[in-house]
Amino acid sequence: MAPAAASSGSSLPSGFSVFVSFPDLLFIFEFVFGGLVWILIASSLVPIPLIQGWVMFVSVFCFVATTSLMVMYIFGTHGGETSWITLDAAYHCVAALFYLSASVLEALATITMYDGFTYKQYHENISAVVFAYVVTLLYVIHAVFSLIRWKSS
Repeated sequence: MAPAAASSGSSLPSGFSVFVSFPDLLFIFEFVFGGLVWILIASSLVPIPLIQGWVMFVSVFCFVATTSLMVMYIFGTHGGETSWITLDAAYHCVAALFYLSASVLEALATITMYDGFTYKQYHENISAVVFAYVVTLLYVIHAVFSLIRWKSS
């Protein structure tokens, strides 16, 4: 009885149970706050275009990949295979590292733009930095619990 209970807790959910199981529940928050980062970066002014390009790449890549994974989990395309658990853990680790680098670079760009930009542009970039760190935290939490699920599978 105990091995069956342990194996059922380490599988990926399918259907709408994605929205009630942890850490997969975090998909919703990653989707919403990642979309906010994407919108804020797209509309903000950054004095260093290379930084804005990286932050845009990270936000769009993670938004599309998170949406794709969430939809595939809802449709149950993983079929209960353990390779999907590895994919889930690897993706969330990469996404957490990408978002951490993007958050730090966006914060650096925001600090350097204090002089010479309007009050509205500066605060828009501060909002982008705050939401980028929130998304980073969400991906880190999801990565940790995905690694725990991967280890127990």
